[in-house]
Amino acid sequence: MALPAAPLGPLRIAMVAGEPSGDLLASSLLAGLAGRLPDATQYYGIGGPRMTAAGFAAHWPMEKLAVRGYVEALRHIPEILGIRNELKRQLLADPPAAFVGVDAPDFNFGLEQPLRDAGIPTIHFVCPSIWAWRGGRIKKIAKAVDHMLCVFPFEIAILEKAGVEASYVGHPLADEIPLVPDVAGARRTLGLPDSGPVIAVLPGSRRSEIHLIGPTFFAAMRVMLQREPGLRFVMPAATPALREQLRPLVEQYPELPLTVTDSGAQRAMTAADAILVKSGTVTLEAALLKKPMVISYKVPWLTGQIMRRQGYLPYVGLPNILAGRFVVPEILQHFATPDALADATLTQLRDDANRRTLTEIFTQMHHTLRQNTSRRAAEAVAEIVERGRRRV
Repeated sequence: MALPAAPLGPLRIAMVAGEPSGDLLASSLLAGLAGRLPDATQYYGIGGPRMTAAGFAAHWPMEKLAVRGYVEALRHIPEILGIRNELKRQLLADPPAAFVGVDAPDFNFGLEQPLRDAGIPTIHFVCPSIWAWRGGRIKKIAKAVDHMLCVFPFEIAILEKAGVEASYVGHPLADEIPLVPDVAGARRTLGLPDSGPVIAVLPGSRRSEIHLIGPTFFAAMRVMLQREPGLRFVMPAATPALREQLRPLVEQYPELPLTVTDSGAQRAMTAADAILVKSGTVTLEAALLKKPMVISYKVPWLTGQIMRRQGYLPYVGLPNILAGRFVVPEILQHFATPDALADATLTQLRDDANRRTLTEIFTQMHHTLRQNTSRRAAEAVAEIVERGRRRV
């Protein structure tokens, strides 16, 4: 039997975000809901620092869920399942007005389905990449999700065909990032010279990512400096712990003119003329900043084999996926040698015609994704919540 809808009174909305990109999306949604739902509305669940700053009560920190890859997740499964089971127990015992799962599909779909079966409206923010890999998840989505909030426009038709209600809300990064980045301002803030080539290097925001690809990225910087002695590099460290993890690599390459910053990935990329970047949401950020880039990643062999077998597209980087073709190079796994990364990055730095072409492509992309996501997502969530309260 389905549980009754949440009673009238102070609204309570449960949310789960599992990594920094989800924290960004959820904080954008919270900002929009602040002007759409009553001030006394309570938001709680699993979240990160941006959400907490927006008034969210994090019963568990999102770092508990931020585990990358199949193989790496195995040892964390008991703890993650324990958290999900406890949260499910709490939400079924005391139903919120709605549940919003923000990304983290493997965690959230397993939570959303029993909540939906119990009569709790379930909303998922960011459609998983069913158009790129693991398309079979559409059946699970149809069972678990009442309404999907999509950040890319082409996802709507796929979901509607499967009978899933969906709204296109755009991407909050497109709202946050200016159409014309302030390169000079970013360089002044970072203490970099106004002129001269700067390359931003982003090896990841997780310890496992830096462990796998960090040494290769540093070796690639050394090769680039040997070939272009006037280069400067800037590298953001997502957290103090990651800055400490990078320290031995920085000390191993004392000849590098490298500025390591505390967080500030967007500022570092804004200051750069070209970017060497780990695959992920940050590549979309780089595209919205209109930057030439080289995308790379390394994951353990077994994880890579699983991902390759389940993939449908020839590319993994969001700029290429959104463009529908290779517009920036991707150098992955064992192909990601220091020489290969250095060659490709220097080509991106030096090719002015390519830079102009990318600026046109990425500007159009920016306009398409700039939809006032905070407002549009909040309106969709508020409508579902209010619909449920009217039925009480």
